[in-house]
Amino acid sequence: MTRLVRIDWPDHGAPDTPPAFSLAEANGRLAALRKAADARGYDVTVVYGDREHAANIHWLTGFDPRFEEAVLVVTPGDALLIAGNECLAYTAISPLVQAGSVRVGHCSSLSLPSQPRGGRRLKEWLADMLALDETVGVVGWKWFGAAEVDDPATALDVPAFLADPLRKLAARVENATDLMMHPGHGLRARVDAAEIARLEFANHMAAAALKRMVFAFREGMTDFQAVEAARIGGLPLGCHSTFAMGDAPGLCGPSGRHLTRGEPIGFNICHWGANICRAGWVARSEGDLPVAAQDYVEAFVEPYVTAMSEWCSMMRPGVSGGYIWRHMMAALPFEVFAVTLNPGHLIGQDEWMSSPIFEGSTEPLASGMAVQMDVIPGHPVYGSTRMEDGYVIADAALQADLAQRFPNVAKRCQSRARFMRDVIGMDVPDCLLPLADTCGIIAPFLLDPAKVVVC
Repeated sequence: MTRLVRIDWPDHGAPDTPPAFSLAEANGRLAALRKAADARGYDVTVVYGDREHAANIHWLTGFDPRFEEAVLVVTPGDALLIAGNECLAYTAISPLVQAGSVRVGHCSSLSLPSQPRGGRRLKEWLADMLALDETVGVVGWKWFGAAEVDDPATALDVPAFLADPLRKLAARVENATDLMMHPGHGLRARVDAAEIARLEFANHMAAAALKRMVFAFREGMTDFQAVEAARIGGLPLGCHSTFAMGDAPGLCGPSGRHLTRGEPIGFNICHWGANICRAGWVARSEGDLPVAAQDYVEAFVEPYVTAMSEWCSMMRPGVSGGYIWRHMMAALPFEVFAVTLNPGHLIGQDEWMSSPIFEGSTEPLASGMAVQMDVIPGHPVYGSTRMEDGYVIADAALQADLAQRFPNVAKRCQSRARFMRDVIGMDVPDCLLPLADTCGIIAPFLLDPAKVVVC
């Protein structure tokens, strides 16, 4: 059973600025890529990045391409970061570039249209790093299954201006994106204590901004004014902030519409490593809703909160993704809740890295997984509801390391878990670390956000 109660949204304290990405971390990650590539039989690994798909190259180097594309080429004994006009100087942000462990090359073809051209072509830079008898693994941002393409191994997801010369210069070119992003064996699919500290900072910044926005909601204000009230702190955005009201599609951003009592609403603040999202109604109580939707809390929100409590209970090492999928589909029947995407996924710099949770999955959850509680229901009458926040699954060893290196991070996560158990009544296991102060909070009537659902 659940009920509505009036409480203060929790404040577990503001985190300190997280640790900077170190040379030791970068060297370790580059070594891990070389080891994984060697095990796969790749002589050379090529990592592509652009502004929308910067996560893999940033994870390896600390450099993220801005405005343009970039290419990282890694061999057993060398590494070259190729950048365009505007990013060339910015490559110095990488500890590997600063240390001379990664060389830098300039290719103006990676730059924006009509900017100065000339100098070495991309093919010439690539030719320096690979040979005709070699096998190349290419890391983009997705890999493919047998139902999607004729040959998943060689189907690339990078631009033709990179794929074409690689195929001419090497004996074989394969898609190697799974080495970085696969939920089971991807290098980025597990986080350590330093990454937890960074994720917690990002989740705090996004959650604090969303809380400021929600408590500023007033009937008649524009969506621009609402987002302005969030005072987003300046961390890079993982996706555009959404703000959808009424019949607007959920991925819409602010457009100048006014908050109108009796309309459904959904919105998010997303930084690298954090996406805090909520949905409900522009209302103070069920009496403000359309007549057909006035049982919104009982018929829609309460089952969802109960299901999210069950979701938390299953976030333990060894639980299979298929088991979670089955339980979520049973708890939230499709004919009512219409959940179409995976009920939970991994998050990194990219808002959606991959997911071990899907129908038939045998992938087990593991310690070190940064998981987004991203279970998205939708209904033609009730609209939606949402409790979307970030968590990390951490066994005793990882928690001990976190407590030793970042004791305040560990204490805040424990405090959030206690709040979710003792105040909200959710089934949160000891191995699940909530990263945001919004974890556990659902306010169905967003003109009265202090009224939240508890189990």
